[in-house]
Amino acid sequence: MSRSKKFSLVIGLLVVASMALAACQPQTQTVVETVIVEGTPQVVEVQAEQPAEPMPDTLVICLGQEPDTLYPYGGDMLASSQVQEAVWDGPIDNRSFGYQAVILEKLPSLADGDAVINTVTVNEGDTVVVDGAPTTLEAGMTVRPAGCNADDCAVEFTGGSIDMDQMVVTFSMLPGLMWSDGEPLTTADSVYSFNLMADPDTPASKYTIDRTATYEALDDTTVVWTGLPGYLDSVYFTNFWTPYPEHVWGQFTALELLEADESSRSPLGWGPYVIDEWTAGESITMHKNTNYFRADEGLPYFDNVVYRMVGENSNANIAAILSGECDVVDQTSHLDDQSELLLELQNAGQVNATFVTGTVWEHADLGINPVSYDDGYSVAAGDRPDFFGDVRVRRALAMCMDRQSVVDTVMFGQSVVLDTYLPPQHPLFNADVTSYPFDTDAGSALLEEAGWVMGDDGVRVSSGIDGIPDGTRFSINFWTTNATQRQQATQIMAQTLAECGVEANLEYWVSGEYFADGPEGPIFGRRFDIGQFAWLTGVEPPCDLYLSEQTPGPGDLTVGDVPWFAAANPDMDPSTTAFIAGWGGANDAGWSSAEYDSVCHAALQSLPGQASYDENHLKAQEIFADQLPVVPLYLRLKLAATRVDMCNFIMDPTANSEMWNIEEFAYGPLCD
Repeated sequence: MSRSKKFSLVIGLLVVASMALAACQPQTQTVVETVIVEGTPQVVEVQAEQPAEPMPDTLVICLGQEPDTLYPYGGDMLASSQVQEAVWDGPIDNRSFGYQAVILEKLPSLADGDAVINTVTVNEGDTVVVDGAPTTLEAGMTVRPAGCNADDCAVEFTGGSIDMDQMVVTFSMLPGLMWSDGEPLTTADSVYSFNLMADPDTPASKYTIDRTATYEALDDTTVVWTGLPGYLDSVYFTNFWTPYPEHVWGQFTALELLEADESSRSPLGWGPYVIDEWTAGESITMHKNTNYFRADEGLPYFDNVVYRMVGENSNANIAAILSGECDVVDQTSHLDDQSELLLELQNAGQVNATFVTGTVWEHADLGINPVSYDDGYSVAAGDRPDFFGDVRVRRALAMCMDRQSVVDTVMFGQSVVLDTYLPPQHPLFNADVTSYPFDTDAGSALLEEAGWVMGDDGVRVSSGIDGIPDGTRFSINFWTTNATQRQQATQIMAQTLAECGVEANLEYWVSGEYFADGPEGPIFGRRFDIGQFAWLTGVEPPCDLYLSEQTPGPGDLTVGDVPWFAAANPDMDPSTTAFIAGWGGANDAGWSSAEYDSVCHAALQSLPGQASYDENHLKAQEIFADQLPVVPLYLRLKLAATRVDMCNFIMDPTANSEMWNIEEFAYGPLCD
């Protein structure tokens, strides 16, 4: 859209907004009255105030998408979460890269004693966890005995019995909780939820279920989770199953619950609102839950909530806020293509636009060891030149990509350039890692040092580099999906790479082809030069993305079969399977570092609160930033907009839904 057209649109929207807002302001009017002054009637004009604005009683939230179901075990659409937050509150929130108890007295912890690690004796034939997987204990297995939480103290099980660690965690619910229909909410409802999730007909992950020994209610407010021997869960304090109403849902099988209205369209909860009606394609209406456990705080503020399905026309949705048709337009409305307009409207005081960096981070992965190197690297045999094996080249490329310009233009200054796989606001972010600010002079100097000299046509060529024929042009493919934002970002970075003498040939792929499994897929088949895409981070730092064993590849190759893998892991048994993740691995760069593997494993084998947990996660980032298997780019944004007088609307990086505190939403006089 041209600036003149955009300006016209802004003016038009401002006029609409001004008319709507003026209608809401307290008004005075001139009236004529007859009064008696010293016994004589006189006609005078007086200013009479109209009645004060009434308190609003209805909140209108506009969704870009319609939920597919409200049954929590039936789907995971963000649009569903937006509505579910009004039905259920918690039971545990996930904000600011941490967890918070909502309907629990507190989160259990090893320090407080409501989580413990017991020593138990297990026998051959018992179910235990070995190498992270549930298995039947048999002689010859390598297991971790009691007190051991790392591979270096593991022992061979020779039969009979052995002592192992077993985690036991106790959760205490708040007393007096009720379902919105007035029935008591107890830990029996949580145990029912556990059993429901465990049912084979429930399409939900069974990861924690499969590593659970028992989940039992001790009384109406206390429930205990016990893990299988050998399973030490780093997020043990979240192993509380969201209660669901057995007194209503118990009449249905797990399969029937996928379609039943009582679970999918009008589920019963304990949260701030109760569903009245779902009119397909139009709206979901709700009213205040009088049995809400925070009702004595005056919450929720509104008597009614209406979720309107308005589609993803960003201009129409912005106009709907300005005219008062919508109080909130959520992130499923995809307002991203009008970020600049929203910022202008916000500066004009006409709308509140909330931009938050989330947990999705973009990165440019470097094909350090493509699949063609697995049988040995040879340019003469047709292998692509080893552009990225020299760490100096990887660092140079990071300095030659103007990531800050991408943030300033494509992201309108609302994001940040990354140094590692963690965002700066993460509590375990290592602020002391090596940083690579945009500097084409410094990047060019590193390329020269590595043997890449400037050619006559402005593209660097190799000179004296072992394994690369002299005169090889530094011309590489730079691939990503056909998403508009990524196209804009790669165009900026390709231009600045050219300033350093690196020719980046851009190509945009359909997502389905780009992310196809190996060996055919370009990214996870390890058949690319540079590939941009995104990963999700969270509370636990994802150092495991770059472990050697996460390299995608054929599962029938041993370390001895793959020269580059063996060279990077000199202490590894050559007969060990090299690509244990098969083609499902995440480390598409094919980067391998024995030091990084050791540190990351040590972090993953520790528990939050232990010194080794923090120390090793910080060290892993240090190695990552020094070696740069990928170039971290920037954080993606979450974006929503509200009316200008909205209060208590707080988008959070790790809260999936911006409705996490919907009970506190207010506007106008309710904010006073």
